[in-house]
Amino acid sequence: MYRPSMADRPVNMHEAKTHLSRLVERVEAGEEVVIARAGRPVARLISYRPRKSPREPGLWRGRVSLTPDFDAPDEDLIAAFER
Repeated sequence: MYRPSMADRPVNMHEAKTHLSRLVERVEAGEEVVIARAGRPVARLISYRPRKSPREPGLWRGRVSLTPDFDAPDEDLIAAFER
């Protein structure tokens, strides 16, 4: 028999605040919970998964470059604001 998950039926904000512990238990069991405000989905409660490997600084070194004037003021933009 098909049993709808919490992702199929959004939980309203008040219900989520009132029953957060229960929702977390369901997420720990593998479900996904969608939280809605005024019937419109705004957040997803999903299980936490730690990184498989630690972040390594500098992985993009040499792959990205910026022009020397990347932060120079744009005179046309400044003039548009001063009008």
